[in-house]
Formats: sequence, structure tokens, C-alpha cells
Amino acid sequence: MRFSDIHDLEKPNDEKALALMNSCAAAVLEEYPDIVFSYGFNDEYSFVFKRKTKFYQRRASKIMSLIVSFFSSVYATKWKEFFPHKEMKCPLSFLARLLCCASLEVLQAYLAWRQNECHIRNLHNTCLWMLIKSGKSAKEAVEVLQGTQKQEKNELLFQQFGINYRMLPEIFRQGSCIFMMQAEDVVKYDEHGNPIKRMRRRPRMIHNEHIAGQNFWNGQQYLLMELGPFENDIKKIKAAYVRSFLFENKLMPSTWIVIRIDGCHFHRFSEVHEFEKPNDQQALNLMNSCAVAVLEEFKDIVFSYGVSDEYSFILSKDSKFYQRQASQIVSVIVSFFSSVYVMKWKDFFPFKELKFSPSFDGRAVCYPSTEILRDYLAWRQVDCHINNQYNTCFWMLVKSGKSKSEAQSYLKGTQTREKNELLIRQFNIDYNTLPEMFRRGSSVFRIKGEDSTMPKNGTFGDAKEKIITDHSNIIEDAFWKEHPSILS
Repeated sequence: MRFSDIHDLEKPNDEKALALMNSCAAAVLEEYPDIVFSYGFNDEYSFVFKRKTKFYQRRASKIMSLIVSFFSSVYATKWKEFFPHKEMKCPLSFLARLLCCASLEVLQAYLAWRQNECHIRNLHNTCLWMLIKSGKSAKEAVEVLQGTQKQEKNELLFQQFGINYRMLPEIFRQGSCIFMMQAEDVVKYDEHGNPIKRMRRRPRMIHNEHIAGQNFWNGQQYLLMELGPFENDIKKIKAAYVRSFLFENKLMPSTWIVIRIDGCHFHRFSEVHEFEKPNDQQALNLMNSCAVAVLEEFKDIVFSYGVSDEYSFILSKDSKFYQRQASQIVSVIVSFFSSVYVMKWKDFFPFKELKFSPSFDGRAVCYPSTEILRDYLAWRQVDCHINNQYNTCFWMLVKSGKSKSEAQSYLKGTQTREKNELLIRQFNIDYNTLPEMFRRGSSVFRIKGEDSTMPKNGTFGDAKEKIITDHSNIIEDAFWKEHPSILS
């Protein structure tokens, strides 16, 4: 609601915003072949995987976070296509959850429930906004509609506003379903200019009144092949029955929650965008800027640590953020981070086009004590040092003329001291003088005004609180003594 208000989206339905959602859903189906069907309306979309999918070994958090992250970054990337005269003023985030359908009947019941929800919401919202546009306040409009049934709403629209609800666009009343189908496509031309065709998977969008009905479903050969037929039509919507299959993991109370996000296929992403090796300072600054935005948006996050294409966000022990439901916490953070990454790209790479949408996966882990939490952070910073020292040696060897396989063989079995000597002896590089951000990673956290002096690369919040980016040694006690309020 806040996002639509800020961007002045048309009420009750903005056709361009719905088209953007549909375009994002089509991109998801093209990116992930294991998704064979999707259904969406308003600001939600459901994605159905093939029955025998082994996508990321069916790990719930990985699947859910990747899909919502990719969807969010595509949304931010495609915004200008659909709203060329509107600036995207704030990032968008989505909540996601998993539902495991024990049978095809459960999937059918789920789809019937969501399409029925589309109809109920759209009928109500159409009445509500017509009343508001006619001069009533939002409160008065709600009071007029309270307790009204479907027939009464239809009569209100027709009698007061001359609107036949069934004549409204199908995309508003029925939602949109997108599924993959095999289509013939020209892949190249022979020497005589004749087209050479191959069968390719292509997304197809349909607006149908009964997506859970036998006639529609059983008429789609691709769905029958990947999922199977519907045996009967749905006679009654059973929302409570469907909800019983929702996958919800509530995180342990009174523990530190760590949400760790990692870039997906970022080796390829960094190569396509020609990031500097072994470290691209602007790419790291972009990651840090996204982390700052996350802390500004979600007040329950008290500390974050990042290196390369990963970031860990720590929620306070007493946090009640989304009732500590793992799927919702992970999805809202990873999707927000992804959309911010796209929005801020031009700030850090003004002369580089973003060639495809990035995505991140996420997971939630609970740590019962501050000591164990600090062990986790120490592990990540040690890992930063090990990886950065190796990568620095590796890329210096490659830039000096060795092949990648030769550089790997050269470094195999070497210890810290030997790598430092290699850098000094062959490249005149003192590893300890390299930028702290490369060697130690980045910490983003809030401090109260009286807690500490402001680091030179900090970012001011309000007068009482600052969100800062720091590159200190977080393994040593000195850091935590300097900032006692972080984990208090």
C-alpha cells in the first residue's frame, strides 16, 4: 500500500503495474525451468514447480529466497519500461512462503482459493474506490460496504456508477496465469537464407475465469505432462484446508537471528560486468550501501557484516519481527536488498549498463548466546582474510602471465606466510597495507551519538543515532568494548 501511494498507482487497479508484475513472472519462468506454472493478481504471484523437481535439492530457504530475490531485482530493472516518466522512489520488497502440495488435488484447491481471493478483493476494492472517487471519505466508504455480499456490491456498482462488473478487464477480475509451453522458434538461417527452427520453451499468458477447472487445466499439454490432470472440478473453496499445507518455520525465541544472503552465480555476474579482480572497490561499496539501506528500513537489525557478494544481518535476541517466521524474515530482507542493489547500480557504476538482474539466496540461523554469535562473525572475518589473500595471489599470478590452472597449481598447499612472501617477492605488495575493506570486510551498524566517534566513512542517521560502515577487526574484544550497545 505504501509503495503504491508513493508512486501514485491508479486505484483500484493500475494496468501498467499489473503488466510489470506479469513481465517479472514471465522472466522468473524463463530463468528457472523447473517452474511450469504461475498465477498472480494485484501484488502477489504464486509459482508452481514441476512435481519431480530437484531444484537446489528442494531446500526450502534456498528456493524461496532465490525466487523472491530474482523477482524483486527484475521488478526494479524493468520499472522504466512500464513507467518511463515515473522515478522509482523507494525499493519494493515481497514476503514469500512455501506450500508443499501433497497431491494434485491440493494444488487445484490452492489455485481455486487464490483466484477466488482475486475476485473477492477486486470486487470490494472497485466498490471502495468508486465510492471514494464519488466524494466519500475512506472511512465512509468502508462503512457503506461493511457486511455487503457479492450481489449487493454488483448492484451498487451498476446502480450508482453504471458499471457492469463482468465487463471490467479480465486481468482485474480473473488475475493472470503464465505457464511454459513448447513453441517453434527460428534459431538461425542456413546459407540459402532459409530459417532453421527448433522447439523452445516460451512463457504464455492467459486470463481465464477458472484456472482450477478441468476444462482449462486439462487443455494444456505441457501442464499435463509436468504435473498431471485435474480429475474433478472444485465445488467449494477450502482456504483453511489449503493453509494447513503452508510451510512455516518459526525461529527459536530469545536467540540471535542471523540472516545470511549470498550472491547467486556472482562469478558470472562479475565477469559479465567486468569487475576488477581480486576486488572491485565500487562493487563492494555498492554492497555496503545496500546493507546500510537494509538497516535503515528494518530497525530490528542491530549489526551486519559483509564480504565479497555476501552479507549477514543480525536481529536482536528479543526481536518479534514477523513473529520470527523464517520465510517471511528471509524473503523481505533478501528481496529488499535485491531491489536496492538494482536501484543503486548507477550510483556506483554510472558508465556501466546492468546487463541482467542479480539474485541472492538467503537462510536464517539462530545463535543462543552472544559468545556463539561472535564466533560466527569471527568465522566470517577469518574466511574473508583467507579468501582475499588467496585471490590476491591468484590474480597477481594470472595478471603476470600464468594461466588460471597454473596459478592454482602454484598456490596449492601454500600457507599464510608463504603467500605473503610471494606477494612481497614477486609483486612488491605488502599484504597488510592493502585496503582494510578487502582484508577485513565491512561492518554496518548503528551507534548512539555518545557511543563512539564517527568513523571517517560513516553515514549519519538522525541526531541520536548513526548508521556507520566500518572495517575494523571484529574478532578482537576491543571492537565490542568500543561499541557496547550493539549486542547489549
